[in-house]
Amino acid sequence: MTLNTKINRSRMILGTRSFAAVLSLLILITACARNDSDPVSTAPAPEESAVSIDMPTLPEGEVMDFGITPAIPDGDLAPELLASLDIIFGDELADGLFIGDELEALEMLKSSEDPRVAWLIADMMRFITAPESVALLQATAEELMGISLNPVSAWGEMVDHLIAWDIPAPTNYLKYKRIIFTLVSDDWAPFFDDNATDIDYRLWSWGGVGIDKRPYDRTDEPCNCIPAADNPKTTNAAGGDWYDDDRFVFGVEINGEARAYPRNIMEIREMVNDTLGGRDIAMPYCTLCGSAQVYFTDNLPEGVKRPIFRTSGLLTRSNKIMYDINTFSVFDTFLGAALTGPLAEIGLQLEQAGVVTTTWGEWKALHPNTTILAEELALGRDSDLLNTRDADGPIFPIGDVDPRLPIQEPVLGVISESGTPVAFHVASARSVLGQGGSIQVENIILRLAGGGVRAIDADGNDLGGHQAFWFAWSQFYPNTALWPPG
Repeated sequence: MTLNTKINRSRMILGTRSFAAVLSLLILITACARNDSDPVSTAPAPEESAVSIDMPTLPEGEVMDFGITPAIPDGDLAPELLASLDIIFGDELADGLFIGDELEALEMLKSSEDPRVAWLIADMMRFITAPESVALLQATAEELMGISLNPVSAWGEMVDHLIAWDIPAPTNYLKYKRIIFTLVSDDWAPFFDDNATDIDYRLWSWGGVGIDKRPYDRTDEPCNCIPAADNPKTTNAAGGDWYDDDRFVFGVEINGEARAYPRNIMEIREMVNDTLGGRDIAMPYCTLCGSAQVYFTDNLPEGVKRPIFRTSGLLTRSNKIMYDINTFSVFDTFLGAALTGPLAEIGLQLEQAGVVTTTWGEWKALHPNTTILAEELALGRDSDLLNTRDADGPIFPIGDVDPRLPIQEPVLGVISESGTPVAFHVASARSVLGQGGSIQVENIILRLAGGGVRAIDADGNDLGGHQAFWFAWSQFYPNTALWPPG
C-alpha cells in the first residue's frame, strides 16, 4: 500500500449545533489607572478614575448547510455487510486494489443504503492511492451518502459531512480500522484499544507523517516524523537576537523562571519535554488548531514514571494525538487526560500551566531575564504555517463548528472554578485591557502580559489558560461560554 502524503481539499466552513443556555457570567469592565501588564495586580488603585470603554464588536462566523442527514438503519450491520467487510479487510487489502471478491464486496457495501459503512470507506480513502481504487471508493461514498464529491478533495469533504451528520460507527468499526492503520505502521497498534471508552475512533485520521518513537533525550537523532525536542538548549535574551522582535513566541513562567518558545521552532518540533522553574513540563503545540499548551509531568502518583511525550502522526478532528513513549499511553492533547494504556487505567489527568502568546520583543521586555530556545532547534528551517499552509483554513476535516466566531479566530480558553469553560476573544480582551478596562468572569481575571493575555485568580495564581483557534476550543468544549457575550 502506498501512502498519500499530500492533502489538498476544499475547506468546509461551518455547520450548525444547538447549545444549552450559556451559564451566567460575572463580567466586569471598569476603567482604572493601574498598569494592566502587571500580571499579579488584582485590585484597582484608590485613585482610579472612570473612563469610557469602547467595546469591540465580535466578528461573525459562518454557518454551512451540510444537507439532509441520510437515513440510518436500526441495529447492527446486516450479516451480508459484515461478511463483505471481512473480505475487504482481509489479506489482499495491503495491495490497495479491489479485484474479484473484493470488488464484489465493495459493490455490496455501495448498494447497502447504510451510511455507517462510509466511515470505513473514508479510512481506506486516506491511505489507498491507486487511481482506479480511489475512484471506486469515491463512487461508493457518494452512493452511501447521497452527495457529490470533488475528486481533488473527496476524503476531506466526506469526513466533514460524516462528522457534521454524526453518523454512527458501523458494527466492529475498531476491528476494521485497526487493520488498515496497522498495515501502514505496526507502531500504531497499541493505540487502537478495545477498552478505550473515552475515544471516538471515528474522528481519528492519519496526519501524513510517521510516529516519533525515539527514546528519551535522543531527539537529536533523525526520524521520519515530527521531531520532538527533549531538554532543549536555551540561551539568555541577548542570545535570542537571531529571532526578530515582531515574531511570535509562546511565553511560560513557572516559579519565577521565564522561557520563550519561538513559534517557528514549535511549528517544526510540535513537542518539547523540558524543565522550568524546578518543574518537569511538556509543551505540545498543535499547529492545526493554534494551541500551545503546557502540562506538568511531575508530582505524579506513586510508582508512575514521568511521561515523555511524542507525536503519534495521528489526528482527532484536526488535533494532534500525543502519547507517552514509556507506556504507549495515548493522551488527549487538548485536555491532558490519558485515554489508553496503563496511564488511562489509573485515570491520570495532568495539571496545566498558562501559556502567553505574544511577540519576542514584548516578552523579553516583560521578562528581561527570560531564556529562549536556541536557534539550532529550528533545524535550519523557517516555518510560518498560519500564513502559508493554513492560510485558507483547516486542511483536515473538522465537521460543523460553533458559528459564534470564525473558525480560526484566536481565543484564550480557561476553565472557571465552577467548571465552566470560557473562551475569551483575544482581540477584544486586548482592546478592553489596553483601554484601561478590567475583565473578570467568575474567578477568572484577565491581565495583559506583554502583547498577550493571561488568566489569573484574585490571588494572582495562574489558571492555566491557553490560546487556541475557536474551532478547536469549541469542539472540545461545545457548551463553552464566550466573552464578550453576543
